[in-house]
Amino acid sequence: MAIKGSLKEASLPDVLQLLALGQKTGCLSIADRSNFGYIYFDKGRICYASIVNRRDRLGDILVKHEKITSEHLDAAIHRQSKEHGKKLGEILVGMGVITQADLERYMRVQIEESVFYLFTWTQGTFNFEADIRPERQDFLVSINPESLLLEGARRVDEWSLIEKKIPSFDLIFVVDKDRLAISEGKLTDTQERILPLLDGSRGVNQVIEDSGLGEFEIGKALYGLITAGFVHRAGRTASAVDAQVTDARVEEHRNLGIAFYKTGMLDEAAREFRRVAELRPGEANAHFYMGLVALRQARWREAMEALRLAAEKGGGRPAVFHNLGFAYEQLGRLDEAEAAYGEAAARAKTDPKIYLGWGVVALKRGDAAGAAGRLDRARELFGRVPPPAWFWARALVAASAGEFPLAEQLAHEGAEAYPSHAALQNNLAVLRELAGDLAAAEDLIRAARKGEPSLPQLSKNLGDLAYRGSRYDEAWDAYSRAVELAPDLGDDVYFKLGNIAYKRNDRDLAAQLWRKALEINPKHELVKANLDTLSALS
Repeated sequence: MAIKGSLKEASLPDVLQLLALGQKTGCLSIADRSNFGYIYFDKGRICYASIVNRRDRLGDILVKHEKITSEHLDAAIHRQSKEHGKKLGEILVGMGVITQADLERYMRVQIEESVFYLFTWTQGTFNFEADIRPERQDFLVSINPESLLLEGARRVDEWSLIEKKIPSFDLIFVVDKDRLAISEGKLTDTQERILPLLDGSRGVNQVIEDSGLGEFEIGKALYGLITAGFVHRAGRTASAVDAQVTDARVEEHRNLGIAFYKTGMLDEAAREFRRVAELRPGEANAHFYMGLVALRQARWREAMEALRLAAEKGGGRPAVFHNLGFAYEQLGRLDEAEAAYGEAAARAKTDPKIYLGWGVVALKRGDAAGAAGRLDRARELFGRVPPPAWFWARALVAASAGEFPLAEQLAHEGAEAYPSHAALQNNLAVLRELAGDLAAAEDLIRAARKGEPSLPQLSKNLGDLAYRGSRYDEAWDAYSRAVELAPDLGDDVYFKLGNIAYKRNDRDLAAQLWRKALEINPKHELVKANLDTLSALS
């Protein structure tokens, strides 16, 4: 279950304590305006943490602690640019300049520094998603969150003082060389290190980047220099509105958008991708992600428009057409879905998910032969047990072609592979009913509905079985549950509910239900006949 909230209502230390006590596993995402960070937990202990668009401090930490030289770091970064997918620490170990033990020790330092920095965020939101793990992290640590709380609280207290002198990281500071020259005060190593960077051209953010040190360390050093009068404010860097749009700026919004998307913060993701689209109107990828966000929020028309725009702007990846096809399918625009899936299949001839979606569209268009061919090709490409949707679709295709033994065989296979999947159990129940085994069909549907009570089709099918057996009270309850879950489930449900109401001598309710059936299907002749009969009796 997700845990969400505002940092104004619950502080980050409070959230960490909650997750530690609950021994939770998953990802805690923290968003503060345009900043985004995350902390991964494994059974209540921190195993990884990072801040998006913040320079990876591991190399700088290793240089600071004299485990490697700046030359080693430059060489490793150069090698990393050629060996895509490799972590910086992995490369440094491979170069022989640090040991595995060194790497794990300083990764812990890096993770702790990230958490300490996140403690300073007092605005924004947090969102915990269970059972999400780091995508690719070779050297995970295990840190008790409680061990970080005291140091974190101390830093937060200090940060509140620092912010009074440095309210924004886009401020530029310059050294008062005359005052510094006559002073007898002793500077810290960090202060000595950053003095050359306070040249009137760099904002605090750039000083942090160029020094390789952390935000808190730089903030504390600057606070001391400002308080002593050795540096003073000289202005601020150009704002995002006035600054020339750079690739780095676009990349920042894109990275934030992807991070928000992966952790389920969809509104925030959409905001970042809209910003990318504003800054780079010709970029297809931003529209692609906006389409993915809309799909996950079931906003089909918006998804279709974004994905179509992505395709028009040169987003020729198969995934663009695959998702566009799905959006068209959800809107009932099956001819356009067919074309989009066909384009995706032409660009990715061995992607089983595309063939599965393409097969479902053929099924919905009444093309049983085309659906069977595509779905069979999908199974070949999966090379393993296909997903539940494949069994659902392929069994329906076989049934629609009159191949009932094959349909039942596939339904059995799917139900065995995915015993808790309600739609597959429902498929099997329908086939059992068609074979005349009503008791087995009802047992299957009852078991499936117990596991997935929110699926309206299960209640509808249970109602059909009860109605067929003249158990009208049971049928009424099941049908009522079905239309409560899906008011426009079908005219047949309202027709039968009306029949039951009529049997109960409630003619007004019967007429109301039959009229609802006629709204859904104006060509339903039996409903018309029943309403005419009622009218004649009035």
